[in-house]
Amino acid sequence: MTHVVLGEDRLGLRDLAALGEEGHTLALSDAAWARVARSREIVAAYAAGDEPVYGLNTGLGGNLGFRIDQQAIGAFQAQLVLGRNIGVGAPLPREACRAALAARIASASHGQSGLSRTAIEGLIGLYNAGVTPAIPARGSISAADLGLSAHIASVLLGRGQAWHGADLLQGAEALARAGLKPVELEPKDGLALCNHSAPSAGHAAVTLGELSDMMLAAAGVAALAYEGYAANPLIFDARLQAVRPAAGQAAAAALFRTLLAGSSIHANPRKIQDAVSFRTMAQVFGTAFAALEHARAEAEIEINGAVDTPLVLLDEGLMLSAANFHTSSLALAFDALSIALCHLATASAQRMIKLMSPTLSELPKYLSPVGGPSAGYVPTQKLAASLHAEIRLAAMPASLDAIPVSDAVEDLAPQTLLAIRKLHGQLEPFGLMVALEAVVACQAIDLRQGLAPGPVTAALHGAIRRRVPTLHADRETGLDVMAAREALADREAIAALRA
Repeated sequence: MTHVVLGEDRLGLRDLAALGEEGHTLALSDAAWARVARSREIVAAYAAGDEPVYGLNTGLGGNLGFRIDQQAIGAFQAQLVLGRNIGVGAPLPREACRAALAARIASASHGQSGLSRTAIEGLIGLYNAGVTPAIPARGSISAADLGLSAHIASVLLGRGQAWHGADLLQGAEALARAGLKPVELEPKDGLALCNHSAPSAGHAAVTLGELSDMMLAAAGVAALAYEGYAANPLIFDARLQAVRPAAGQAAAAALFRTLLAGSSIHANPRKIQDAVSFRTMAQVFGTAFAALEHARAEAEIEINGAVDTPLVLLDEGLMLSAANFHTSSLALAFDALSIALCHLATASAQRMIKLMSPTLSELPKYLSPVGGPSAGYVPTQKLAASLHAEIRLAAMPASLDAIPVSDAVEDLAPQTLLAIRKLHGQLEPFGLMVALEAVVACQAIDLRQGLAPGPVTAALHGAIRRRVPTLHADRETGLDVMAAREALADREAIAALRA
């Protein structure tokens, strides 16, 4: 169990992803609570005045022109939450929902949302008691995740659904099991709880954490394929990268120089030039790693920023409408990353096909050591094509357009959560594609006479071989792929590769 105090330091992406797992408790620093108290003074002053403030004493969206009496502002908060519970379908992954809850608490620590201490303590109480609101995956256009963040708020009211530990329960039962009671919302609490991008932030953190490890494994596996093909490693020479250092290219080339260090392919390359899927590994992986870094940077801005509208400006004592709910930069970053994954998958499939072609690889046909009618690994080319089609389908950008809603007042939306969900959906087929390339590459290494792998690739080859033996006769290769997937997902193996 770790205890995390929020409100002083920036929250990193891996920090938030870790908070999506069980075994942590949260608290706010004294300085954070002081900011919350100051913000509530400002909210109270506006609630008692006559100046129209969006969502405090006015309706929302197309109801902007409706004024709410001072006496009705408090009662309006629960109505606002319940009326915006529009999410449908299966929930986001539980760890993403838990990370979203932590993200909302972290953002509230800035004091600019105007949330009351009662509401914030209610959110912290949920988290610390192991109650995780179940946030439906569908229902946000990401003009903030208004209709999905409402599902976090509804659990505070004893409504909605939530996990308590591993059990998915009705909100009231989850609160009761945890020894908690429903919270009575105060002015601005309803809008502040809903008008936030916490579901996007939480899902982004969990997704990028998984993908970061997967892409590192993919680079290691590509290096295995490079050795199995006995490709020319001079293509990774730093001098070649320096003359046109496109995004991530030089760093990726350095990575492959490290992965292939000590390999015998340096002594006697088979060819001057190899197939493009081998020659451009620095360019393709460099682009993908750069896209990953950009998405990580945008996600951390979202995690540590203030999304609310109206926004409470503590120093000036003002509440002003803002447009930080529009998360187009995050949506575009995730769309670009989805496309980059498709590039990686295409190159992976092409490397496998080349390894199975004796005219190109100078290895036994289909990597079968017995030949004749043996299928070897050629049937897995169909699997590669199937996985690639699934990855490519999810590369279609989510942020291209939107349908105007709320009397056409809300006429633009970035569809950020859809872009994140879409990328998350690519992880399973991409991980299987990497595992398939690992199986094929290890077979090529075993068949390549005179090859002496470098220490890094030898260790990765050994990790695969402990679960997947060399193919000597036709067998169920789908099982090989699943076993390799487990090997590549092993935390110790990833930690060793990262080191």
